[in-house]
Amino acid sequence: MTDRFDCDNCKESLYGRKYIQSNDSPYCIPCYDTLFSNTCDECKELIGHDARELFYEDRHYHEHCFRCFRCDRSLADEPFTSQDDALLCNDCYCNEFSSKCVACDKIVMPGTRKLEYAGSTWHEGCFICHSCSQPIGSKSFIPDKDEHYCVACYEDKFAPRCTRCKKTLTKGGVTYRDEPWHKECFVCTSCKTQLAGQHFTSRDDSPYCLKCFGNLYAKKCEACSKPITGFGGGKYISFEDRQWHQPCFTCSQCSVSLVGAGFFPDGDRILCRDCHTSL
Repeated sequence: MTDRFDCDNCKESLYGRKYIQSNDSPYCIPCYDTLFSNTCDECKELIGHDARELFYEDRHYHEHCFRCFRCDRSLADEPFTSQDDALLCNDCYCNEFSSKCVACDKIVMPGTRKLEYAGSTWHEGCFICHSCSQPIGSKSFIPDKDEHYCVACYEDKFAPRCTRCKKTLTKGGVTYRDEPWHKECFVCTSCKTQLAGQHFTSRDDSPYCLKCFGNLYAKKCEACSKPITGFGGGKYISFEDRQWHQPCFTCSQCSVSLVGAGFFPDGDRILCRDCHTSL
């Protein structure tokens, strides 16, 4: 007699039949599929030994069952993703869940470089300056309504320009006669000293520091010959075509102050009442 060669499960003879060896035991094909095959997560049927089996996250599928949940495309050889346990091809995932570029209206594919601002999304190459059309990328930009500008173009287009040098003012500055100036450009017309933060005055729309204005245009005190500017609350006395600083307005003979007192002109001199009486 010949030795028996039976299926380890159903005990039927395997002579002349296909079988599969598993853990040193032979099994007929039906028993092997029943005992060892995985169940397809999609159709719930066994995945036979001769079928191509695909698996994802502990889930097993027949090749023909491994398909996109939306468009039914086979995912066997396609990139895919999972959303709430549903398998989606890249196209369906992007159409449903990915953002669209507001510039070109195309899908921003997962993993591609993008820019997001104020709730909108751009491909990196689509986020460009409205003026020079160059990609802004990770550089600073300035929004203006629905448009975006690189810093250089925004300053060139919108920033005020200095009245003197005509270059843009990017920060700070001085306003004089409703016109913008760089602080370093706003200088005395005569000595070129910066006037920002200093007292100054003007003549014929040109700014002057107080010293230069006094030396160039102010009338001179009859007594000390220094300029009379009236700046800083300084008071002065005027008589006919002559002017004096208030402290300088004194009797030419006895030097008593004549401010608020009667005085008498005597040629180029001015005298108090007593000195005039004694003449």
